[in-house]
Amino acid sequence: MTIGGCPVKRSDRVRSLIVWGAVTGLAAGCVSSSPDSAHRPARSTAGSGAAPAAILGATGTGAFPSLMVEPQDGMTPIYNLMSSARRSLDMTMYELADSTAQQILIADHQRGVRVRVLLDKDYHGGSVNQTAYSALSSGGVQVAWANGSEIFHQKTITVDDTVSAIMTGNLTSRYYSTTRDFAVVDTEASDVTGIESVFATDWSGAAPSPGPGGGDLVWSPGSEPELVSLIDSAHRSLVTENEEMDSSGIENALESDARRGVQVTVIMTSNSEWDSALSSLEAAGVHVVQYPDASSALYIHAKVIDADGSRAFIGSENYSTASLDYNRELGLITSSSAVLGRLDTTLAGDITGAQTSSTPPASSGTSPASASPSP
Repeated sequence: MTIGGCPVKRSDRVRSLIVWGAVTGLAAGCVSSSPDSAHRPARSTAGSGAAPAAILGATGTGAFPSLMVEPQDGMTPIYNLMSSARRSLDMTMYELADSTAQQILIADHQRGVRVRVLLDKDYHGGSVNQTAYSALSSGGVQVAWANGSEIFHQKTITVDDTVSAIMTGNLTSRYYSTTRDFAVVDTEASDVTGIESVFATDWSGAAPSPGPGGGDLVWSPGSEPELVSLIDSAHRSLVTENEEMDSSGIENALESDARRGVQVTVIMTSNSEWDSALSSLEAAGVHVVQYPDASSALYIHAKVIDADGSRAFIGSENYSTASLDYNRELGLITSSSAVLGRLDTTLAGDITGAQTSSTPPASSGTSPASASPSP
């Protein structure tokens, strides 16, 4: 099929450039070039409980899941998480272009950790990830290409079967300092077990299929109904950040919210591809704020939904048919106050910092990101 005049597989419009949240004691990376990067300006060890302890020190809370925010937190927290592995580290990554992350993976392997890294190969993944693939393979790390029938856009790191970092961003170091991304560090046993179960299937070379239902996790293919349901659940406010706006189901849900009086705000980086969709959202009463696509501006790569300040989605899913219906993606829906408090504050700041804004809805009384949770 052709998208934007370019031949692509049905499985993606995903744009890659990214960075994502990290805690002051973990680390991660991101990758370069992808369908969207063509237009984007360049921009010690403890015991088995070390990973959660490092996260606690970084976030300042004793609760999990915990939220990491990029670029504020830096990538050291994710690096620390990776280095804390004692038995195993499993990674699924859309793009890996971070030499520090690669060195940590090799060092983990050399001290006896079972390290498995699954990299995307579809579309441009084979070329973008080839350097990392070769380096890891030469270093003895178990590294494999994901099934090439669809894009594996998931960004997840699981350590010792006890803690998983679910990220909106890749491991591409060139974008770390300029990109808005988030990561949730999750120690819920059922979530970690579900992530590892799907990893085992994907590691076998199978094409992506819907993940296990129920619980907190949101898997693609097949994530649109859960995201639409979350949007529909808003009573007072709905704030969302995303890199793309090319899903009629998501767009209709956002417009429906606005028409029934929910204060809806969409935060994005400006891109002419989404102008028509954004105009329709504005006509329905959605408040759209945009950052310029310039090297001096924050780049909105995050994929989050904040409903009433009481429930939030954070994950890898873009608002596109490919991402929601075909790709391998993973996100999380949470009501954790540890996550929502910081997410609300960050989104409120992103709304204020945007340089292009539509007129807020007439009903607007407070910042959507700081609105009180519904009863």
